Amino acid sequence: MMAREQQSVLAPEPVGGDAPPEPPRAGGTPARLYSGLRRRRRWLVPLAVVLLLAQMAVAMVTAAAEQTPTIDEPVYVGTAAVYLREHSLAYNPEHPPLGKLVIAAGVAVANPHVDASYTGDQGQVGRHLLYESGNDPWRLMLWARLPVIALTLLFGLVVFAFARELIGAVGGLVALALYAFSPDLVAHGSLATLDVQAAGFVLTSAWLLWRGRRRPRLYLPLAGAALGAALATKMSALPAVPVLLLLAALSGWSARRPSGRTTRARTPALVAGWVSVMAAVSVAVVWAAYLVVDPRLRRTSREPVPSVHGLRAVLVDLLPFPEAYRNGMRIQFGLEDYPWQGYLFGHVYTGARWYYLPAALLVKTPLGMLVLWAAGTAALVAVRRLRPAAPYVLVPPAVLLAAAMHSSRDFGTRYALFMPMFLAVATAAVLAVRRRWAPIAAGALVAFVAVSSLRTYPYYLPYSNEAFGGPAGTHLRLHDSNVDWGQDLGRLADRLRTRYPHERIWLVYKGSGVPSFYGIHAADPRKVPPRQVHGLLVVSDSAVAKARGRLAALIDSSRPVDEVGHSIMIYRR
Repeated sequence: MMAREQQSVLAPEPVGGDAPPEPPRAGGTPARLYSGLRRRRRWLVPLAVVLLLAQMAVAMVTAAAEQTPTIDEPVYVGTAAVYLREHSLAYNPEHPPLGKLVIAAGVAVANPHVDASYTGDQGQVGRHLLYESGNDPWRLMLWARLPVIALTLLFGLVVFAFARELIGAVGGLVALALYAFSPDLVAHGSLATLDVQAAGFVLTSAWLLWRGRRRPRLYLPLAGAALGAALATKMSALPAVPVLLLLAALSGWSARRPSGRTTRARTPALVAGWVSVMAAVSVAVVWAAYLVVDPRLRRTSREPVPSVHGLRAVLVDLLPFPEAYRNGMRIQFGLEDYPWQGYLFGHVYTGARWYYLPAALLVKTPLGMLVLWAAGTAALVAVRRLRPAAPYVLVPPAVLLAAAMHSSRDFGTRYALFMPMFLAVATAAVLAVRRRWAPIAAGALVAFVAVSSLRTYPYYLPYSNEAFGGPAGTHLRLHDSNVDWGQDLGRLADRLRTRYPHERIWLVYKGSGVPSFYGIHAADPRKVPPRQVHGLLVVSDSAVAKARGRLAALIDSSRPVDEVGHSIMIYRR
């Protein structure tokens, strides 16, 4: 009985109308109709996959082409250029190199001029590369973003494959639709950053572990490679390691013979061996990422490395990774100790609030998606034949979310991008509910998600759902990468040039771009007496949210006249 149940989970019968009917007998008109249906179905599913990913690609490429550098991007792009030219790990040691090597693939095509004599810090080196070295920042940023866009689309195929294996092709399409229309994934998948990459590699590892229940010898090492890629991209993936290794043990213990029967000859030693292989492969991938950049692993970091003590020091010393990785962990611990300032639902605070990420996800996730996440999670646990998949789909994001909720940096849902990835897969389980209304309700909610997402085009970064006022209201509740990450400096320049020519501009801008490069010649209103500030007062929404003292007084005594990209306010004084 147990063997038959496991077999039905590993090779589930498609649901939601996905299983074809019994073929009629050959020779008649019904047989020809059935044959035609089968032929059409062969290309309908691939066509739907292509269309969903194509619309996502259009949205991401449009955003990538129109947005100026966000706060983190010049750091990663500048570091990638240094990797290519100097093979040095000097910059951005707090993040491992793999994600920046992905970005470097695009930077290599752009072939920018790199000033080898420049000795600024990691923030300055990116701005110097973009604005002071004779390069075209629009072209360079687009090429740097394109590899991340391509990787984001590939992770969409992982979502589709994972859900299809659980539910069938229709379930795979539902999962892919939620992935492709996720405003957060479109927004951050179009940037030369690391968040989507790390989350996608964790998802890929979980999917390969699920497949490892069939062929552990093939899929567990591949899962280790994906886990290593996540660890070599962002250290925030570390909490997933024990979870994924336990899932590897579960897959090894549940592995089947080719005949479909559970292999009772699995011994703890053999399972431990497979887990060890997975762990070893992941460690090797991390080492390889560093060795690709600098085969000699020179100690050339230009960033100060704080000392850590107690349990943190023990954990760092136990990591089987290069010294550069461990130094990056020490820097991350130092950043965790910094008193960062947060903003949530109109309140500015210092430190972190444990409920920040759940609250931010509630604001920035489409309403239909929230309903489908809850329903899919419940179905994945409630439907008997799907329960073996629940640990692979639900436990990794739960652990990563719990870890992220204890971070000291309340900066945005980008720290929880694994949620729309994993829960898109979980949503497909709704189709396993044997109720006539389930497929219809799921389809209607997916359509609601699509409409909500398309309405925000091309301003995906400041998206919030209809219950919180849409993108125009996000700045009232959240800040930083949730709404205003410096992405609209170019759009601001166009707006000022077309609607407000020859006006006196006073600017408070949050971002890494250089306003004068885009033709914005402005002064800082905080550095002169308020009576001298006349004309247009332009303020990034994050600065508006946290305005105090002189800036708050200036805003209160000004009249709002315009906004740009739902991230920058324009006032008249």
